[in-house]
Amino acid sequence: MQLIDPNHPAYRRLWVRTAIVAVCFGWAGVELITGDPFWAVLAAGAGAYSFYMLFWTFKPQPPAAEAAAEPDAEEEPEGIPAEKPSKDGQAE
Repeated sequence: MQLIDPNHPAYRRLWVRTAIVAVCFGWAGVELITGDPFWAVLAAGAGAYSFYMLFWTFKPQPPAAEAAAEPDAEEEPEGIPAEKPSKDGQAE
């Protein structure tokens, strides 16, 4: 089961990935300082998992792959109806 999709566009920037990992480990530190080891272990686990997914196995998709996924410009623009043939076969 994958909790973090590393191909999501939100994770492209390095500062976003770094902030997610830092907040998780920072919160684990807060929980340790306040004396709640259970939540500290959970937050550290989230930090370790996010580090693994966002840094260790992170392989960004090239921008060319995204451009290929966009629809072709040959399609009709929205809002302009296509010419429909009438009953006798000629365009109206």
